[in-house]
Amino acid sequence: MLLDQINHPSDLKKLDLPQLETLAGEIRSFLIEELSRTGGHLAPNLGVVELTIAMHYMYNSPQDKFIFDVGHQAYVHKILTGRKDQFQTLRKYKGLCGFVKRNESEHDVWEAGHSSTSLSAAIGMATARDLKNEKHKVVAVIGDGAMTGGMALEAMNHIGHEKRNVTVILNDNEMSIAPNVGAIHKYLSKIRSDKHYLKAKEEAEHLLKKIPAIGGKLAKTAEKLKDTLKYMMMSGILFEEFGFTYVGPVDGHDLEKLLETLKQCETLQGPVMVHVLTVKGKGYSPAEADSHKWHGISPYKIESGQVLKATDQPPAYTEIFGDALIELAEQDERIVAVTPAMPGGSGLLKFADRFPDRMFDVGIAEQHAATFSASMAMEGMKPVFAVYSTFLQRAYDQVLHDICRQNLNVVFAIDRAGFVGADGETHHGVFDISYLRHLPNMVLMMPKDEQELRQMMKTAILFDQGPIAVRYPRDVGKGIELTPMAETEPLPIGKWETIRAGKETAILAVGPMMDVAIKAADQLASEGIQVEVINARFLKPLDAGMLTSLSQRFETIFTIEEGSVLGGFGSSVLEHYALHRISDIQVIPLGIPDAFIEHGSVKEQRQEVGLTAEHLVTEIQGRLPLQQKRA
Repeated sequence: MLLDQINHPSDLKKLDLPQLETLAGEIRSFLIEELSRTGGHLAPNLGVVELTIAMHYMYNSPQDKFIFDVGHQAYVHKILTGRKDQFQTLRKYKGLCGFVKRNESEHDVWEAGHSSTSLSAAIGMATARDLKNEKHKVVAVIGDGAMTGGMALEAMNHIGHEKRNVTVILNDNEMSIAPNVGAIHKYLSKIRSDKHYLKAKEEAEHLLKKIPAIGGKLAKTAEKLKDTLKYMMMSGILFEEFGFTYVGPVDGHDLEKLLETLKQCETLQGPVMVHVLTVKGKGYSPAEADSHKWHGISPYKIESGQVLKATDQPPAYTEIFGDALIELAEQDERIVAVTPAMPGGSGLLKFADRFPDRMFDVGIAEQHAATFSASMAMEGMKPVFAVYSTFLQRAYDQVLHDICRQNLNVVFAIDRAGFVGADGETHHGVFDISYLRHLPNMVLMMPKDEQELRQMMKTAILFDQGPIAVRYPRDVGKGIELTPMAETEPLPIGKWETIRAGKETAILAVGPMMDVAIKAADQLASEGIQVEVINARFLKPLDAGMLTSLSQRFETIFTIEEGSVLGGFGSSVLEHYALHRISDIQVIPLGIPDAFIEHGSVKEQRQEVGLTAEHLVTEIQGRLPLQQKRA
């Protein structure tokens, strides 16, 4: 196999075009085979096989810098840079990362797990290059979905102003995770489908190639002709107005055309936009047929495409949320759903079918989604902003400035709160407690099970005093019976729940950590230690009455959360006692330390940071003997 001969990008330069095309087929087969065992981002990587080969053939990595937007489409890049033998560890604990990772290879020069960052990184690297009088190339690869992110447009504006040599490859597959929406998507669709433009472009290029280089005047005339044709056909004009030389569109699966196009770009000065058309999932029919499902996939059977997931599992929290929102929306026509390009991942597809006029997918634009929700709330609607915790980080200022400051009644449905497993450190939802609880007017909740999630959704919709958020994990429920929404009772704001009474100490548990706390309490009970277990379902406001009661009965209490210890729930309990001058109680906060936790299973991640019943038991046993029992 040719693939066995490729251990460095320089090895590609020894191959001719037919061999490169053969290699592309081998890489596709390799990806389909390996990911059937590990899972991962299959469809995005199948779509960029030829493009990645062409880039490494034309340029010289790592001297030339490749910046992949998001980075989940860099599997082919990893294969070509000597990591194919590690693919059996992909996304596993201590194994190969599913995104670009700088400590894996010198060829990985930029890390990202969120979209729309590549162009800003590219102009930064190009500026540094020029200031150091270096000559290497800077090449950014960005998807059409990521182009809807405001940061990408900000960077395009700056790149056009700087006029430095930067090559941007626009990987246009009409998809991000979900089908793309918005004006930019429609604009790209027009370019991609305008047969009149494509024919005129080919004829103009053919004509210009025949013009001999006999002087500046004729060259300027030719350039004016080319510009006139561009404006007549309206292709790429947006990018040209931003200061780019637009090239394309070009078939992203035609290696010969790709290589020819990239070679032509080498003669151009200033920023260049290469518009490449690709098919997400190319070469594997199940992934081509449903690139949304196969964007990120669990292990599967190659022949049938059947996903190998555990059967007979309870519904996921995401599904529970989506169903609850439909029930509530049937009772309240003010309810609208907002998502930044995640209708499927956020459980809103059924809502979109049921209420198409009340569902708003705004594209990869979290900041806009937040302010859009704020203005609808101001006009009397009930916006529910469904977003992953890790992506809500991108809208922090809008949450603070536009929603909390104006005390607007926006409901935040925060999915993927806590560890997320194989996607790793860029996708963990472990900081939202810290960055939301300090915002004035915010109410923050987390359920212990799926029925309590439904209660919280009803609580949030009925709440009319400002912003309110419910966070829930990337997990399935416990399989408990659900009460119809009409019979579901809302929760009193700021009130916790005692799950089990105790005498020696208390555990204040948040969300999924309730199971850890109960398991630890069971183990300690077998040793004669009676531990009180509290469902701290409101992270803000705290249950001040219960905190006072706990301080009167215990010398030490423990908090446990799947979130950052710094600024988290445990910190808020410590702050409460300090501010109320209650000094005769010790609070031991357990959570995620001041570190980024890498990819692996959620179980492995919890073990790494000590969020287990065994660790909690050890902590309690180690502290209790030191207490002076009260009379």
